[in-house]
Amino acid sequence: MSEKPVWKEFEDNLITHSAAHYLMTIHHLLADQGYARVTDIAKRLNITRGSCSISLKPLKKRGLVVEDDNRFLLLSEEGKRIAEMVELNDQLLEILFRDVLGVSEDQAEIDACKIEHLLGIETSMALSNFVRAWQRNGKGAQAFRKEIKQAQSDCDHNAETCDLCNTTCIVEIAGLKSK
Repeated sequence: MSEKPVWKEFEDNLITHSAAHYLMTIHHLLADQGYARVTDIAKRLNITRGSCSISLKPLKKRGLVVEDDNRFLLLSEEGKRIAEMVELNDQLLEILFRDVLGVSEDQAEIDACKIEHLLGIETSMALSNFVRAWQRNGKGAQAFRKEIKQAQSDCDHNAETCDLCNTTCIVEIAGLKSK
């Protein structure tokens, strides 16, 4: 039997980007005001109530979101666990991008949001350990930051001479190379 190609693993993701934000929004509303209604979620996500209701159906069907008799929404244990995991991944990724890699705060937030729900447990745990070690190791972290800056200044943005880029330079693809 052949293994599934790696790129198809994306289809087996635990949750979609949109679903992650619904779960996190419910989680935040419950923490902030003690309750969550479709109206509250729609307002927080800046969407219509109808669109919100439609998007909540699969989450209810999977048992991640529960609606009580008064139409208040709650998270099941699994829904809460997923929301908390995605939020933690978001925080860890922002730290990695901003503090380790030197990406601007705005871009770090955007990119973390794009992939926060895609990480597997093993990767989340490794990332958590890395961030903890990074934050604890002042001199080592400073030396690593210096190495990253040196690598940035060493790059001549020429795919033919770069060990990493091989045939295509990221800067060339993005059209950022000065002419």
